[in-house]
Amino acid sequence: MHLLIRLIADGTLVPIVLIGLYALVFMVAKKSRYEAYCRVLMAGLTALLVAKLMAQLYHPTGERPFEVLGLTADAAYLPNPGFPSDHALFATAITYAVWAETHSKKLAILLAVLTVVMCIGRVLALVHTPLDIVGGMVAATVGAGWYLTRLPAKKHK
Repeated sequence: MHLLIRLIADGTLVPIVLIGLYALVFMVAKKSRYEAYCRVLMAGLTALLVAKLMAQLYHPTGERPFEVLGLTADAAYLPNPGFPSDHALFATAITYAVWAETHSKKLAILLAVLTVVMCIGRVLALVHTPLDIVGGMVAATVGAGWYLTRLPAKKHK
């Protein structure tokens, strides 16, 4: 069971990154790649900045769930309190980038499902609390504001 949790918590990020790279390299029109990649970069940097500000404003206990329970972590982690989750932030940011820059609903849904599965794995591995996960997703959502100009306009009747 520990191996399965580790595979879900850590391994799911690999297909998320590979699918995201494929979509952003091969599904974005050549003539608009520069602008798309600039938006992706700015969204990612904004999300990271928001995450760092969130971490300064909210200080969890300093121990991760596995430490509180006196257990061993079932996934990789950095020696910090874990709020907000970098894994959740990164995967959510990739999902938004693919959705906004390729307009592929199928790929965006696939990435969203993989992201949720990975986030559940991170909680089951005891390296994050649900609040850590939500914090990472919120930071990525704020960063995704750079994509607002890429959303399809609603048709008025």
